[in-house]
Amino acid sequence: MIYKHSKPTKLRAQNQFQTIRAIVIFTCASLIFFSTIESAMAHHPMGGTTPANFWEGLLSGMGHPIIGIDHFAFVVAVGLIAATIPNGISILASFVATAMLGTGIHLLSIDLPLTEIALAFSVVAFGAMLAFKQKLNTLLLIIFAGIAGIFHGYAYGEAIIGAEMTPLLAYLVGFSAMQLFIALLAMKFVQLISNFWQNQFFSLIRFLGLAISGIGVVFFTNAILS
Repeated sequence: MIYKHSKPTKLRAQNQFQTIRAIVIFTCASLIFFSTIESAMAHHPMGGTTPANFWEGLLSGMGHPIIGIDHFAFVVAVGLIAATIPNGISILASFVATAMLGTGIHLLSIDLPLTEIALAFSVVAFGAMLAFKQKLNTLLLIIFAGIAGIFHGYAYGEAIIGAEMTPLLAYLVGFSAMQLFIALLAMKFVQLISNFWQNQFFSLIRFLGLAISGIGVVFFTNAILS
C-alpha cells in the first residue's frame, strides 16, 4: 500500500537527519578544538580543591567525565559500541566497575605507568573500531573496556586524594553515575538513528568514530611530547 504522504514524510526525515548531522559535526569539531586546549590542562570541577563534603564530592565526580574531554569521548565510544553488539551492557558494567577500581589504586599510592598515553590510546582505539566497523568479540571488548576503565579511574583519583570517606564515596558514585548516564544516552542515540534513518546510520557512526579517534590523537600526541 502506498501512502499519499510517504514522499513528504521521507523528505522530512531526510531534513531532520541532515539537521542532526550538522549538529553532530559542529559538536565534534568543537570537542576536537577544545581538546587541543584541554589536553595541556588539568580538569578539576572544584578548581583543584579537594572535595570537603558529600555534595562537593558528588558534583566533582559528576563533573569529571564531562569536562574531561578524553574521558567524555571514551565513554561515548563505549556506549556507541555497546549499542551495536549483543549484551553490550556488559561492556558498560566492566568499564564503570574498573574505573572505581582504578581510583582505588591511585588512592593506595600505586603508580600506573604511562597513564596519559593509555588513556589517549583507549580513545583512539575505540573510535577506530567505530569508524572502520572493526568489532572484537564481546569478551575481548569487556576485557579491553575493563583495562581502559582502570586507567580512566586512576586519572579520576587525582582529584580526590586526601578527601575524607564521605566525599570520597560521593565522588565514586558521582562519576560512576555520570559515566553510565552518558553511555546509555549514546546507546539511545544509536537506536534512534537506526530506527528512523537506517540508510545514513553507518555513515554517521563512522563519522563519530573518526571524530572520537581525532580527539584521542590530540591527547596521544600531547602525552608523547610532554
